[in-house]
Amino acid sequence: EVTLVNSGGGAVQTGGSLTLSCTVSGYRSNNFCIGWFRRVPGKEREGVAVLGSGNIGNFIRYSESVKDRFTIFRDVANNKAVTLQMNNLKPEDSAMYYCASDPLRWTCNREEWWEDAYTSQGTQVTVSA
Repeated sequence: EVTLVNSGGGAVQTGGSLTLSCTVSGYRSNNFCIGWFRRVPGKEREGVAVLGSGNIGNFIRYSESVKDRFTIFRDVANNKAVTLQMNNLKPEDSAMYYCASDPLRWTCNREEWWEDAYTSQGTQVTVSA
């Protein structure tokens, strides 16, 4: 069984920084993609950042709204753990953030990669003006 556990998040003022971490377990290989999407009540989910490894392909993708402000990277010591560093946060970044992972290449390479992915419990990020 694949499970994801995320941590981090919280509240910060505009321009501040927060870090989200996520660890996935249950995969027997490194062939998966992993990242975050976010959800605001009344709005569609938005993929924030995702990275792939193994035969999924080594890629990193960001949404245009967070590009140059957020960075996703894999833990050097544990390749099943990833971190999302969020800098220069804005009020519009406020949302529930979910870590998600998928082991299939065709789903990882589509825009809504999180659609059928394994998902964490989520963590709230709140950015005040």
